[in-house]
Amino acid sequence: MAREELTRLTGNGNGNGNGTCGEDDCPNVYRTASGSIVVQGDVSDALAPPQGEGLVEIPESVLREAVRALGW
Repeated sequence: MAREELTRLTGNGNGNGNGTCGEDDCPNVYRTASGSIVVQGDVSDALAPPQGEGLVEIPESVLREAVRALGW
């Protein structure tokens, strides 16, 4: 999936208090055309996920911003 196919829900300077998120180098939440969610964050080693999957860690504020953007 190409980045252009994702709708960025966070890091647009709309409420998470982190002014550096406009540079694509911080935790973000995206929505795909099919409605699923893609999360960008720091790689976590909290547990070993199944092959082909990964774990990322994001601040609670980023998740709250995504929920607001989706109108949930």
